[in-house]
Amino acid sequence: MLAINVEMMPRIKLMGFVSYKQPWVHFKRTTNEYILYFVKSGALHLTEKGTQYILHKGDILILEPNMEHAGTEKHVCDYYYIHFEHPDINTVQVDDLLTMARSLILAEETQQSRSDSSICHFPKHYVLSKKVLSLSVHAMNEMLQLYRRKYFNRGLTALKFTEWLIEVSREHFITALQEHEGSNTKPLIRVHALLDYIHEHYTDKITGSGIAQEFDCNYDYLNRVFTKLTGQSIMRYVNRVRINHAKELIEATHLPFGEIGYLTGLDDPYYFSKVFKKYTGATPSQYYKEVRERGENTHR
Repeated sequence: MLAINVEMMPRIKLMGFVSYKQPWVHFKRTTNEYILYFVKSGALHLTEKGTQYILHKGDILILEPNMEHAGTEKHVCDYYYIHFEHPDINTVQVDDLLTMARSLILAEETQQSRSDSSICHFPKHYVLSKKVLSLSVHAMNEMLQLYRRKYFNRGLTALKFTEWLIEVSREHFITALQEHEGSNTKPLIRVHALLDYIHEHYTDKITGSGIAQEFDCNYDYLNRVFTKLTGQSIMRYVNRVRINHAKELIEATHLPFGEIGYLTGLDDPYYFSKVFKKYTGATPSQYYKEVRERGENTHR
């Protein structure tokens, strides 16, 4: 598996799509860049440093730098390819995929998860589901259109490529859980969707009835499942997200606290101050002072 820092953009060096209507075998070579292959149809037989890969429709493979790769059999094949470099990408061994999947999908608030929040774990070889296959073909065609245009579109291609990597990574971990836990995964997937909803709508007024309507589900049941899986109730999690964003605004701006409360979904100044102290142990003004004093000490 590859660990990719998605806060840093890849450099797209080459991208394209090829369609071999006659049987073709890949040539032998060694490159100093990563190469992603995404097979749209047909078959692509490759070996990389002695490891054999047989790619069919929906298969993705990332070849690594400084490893010889070569074709092993002739086949007709249609595939996308992306040659890229990245300033922060590493090959990692994942010993417990299911534990990692649960942690990532539930966005567990551990110190380690916060420090690793910019790292996307992407499988070296992966078979896309039918749903994600269609979306990925569309994404690849969009990337190709951007790549072939002039001016700054290599950068836009890199952004789209990064977005696609994140989506496929998420699909990979959800699929791993579904294959292992079967129907027991349904509550986990629902909570995962609710987490996304909270992070997208935390600035709005979030209510139990609104969540029940959005997810077509009894709120009390959903809250019990959410609490069991995350260790905190839905509303407590909502306020935690709001306060985390409020802390970021206090650290980065000089906005009035009333404005910060409004921007994070807590528009009553008294209630904002009360919730902020409950989660941080300090009032907004105390936290502001602590942050500025730390900054002054750092620059002395």
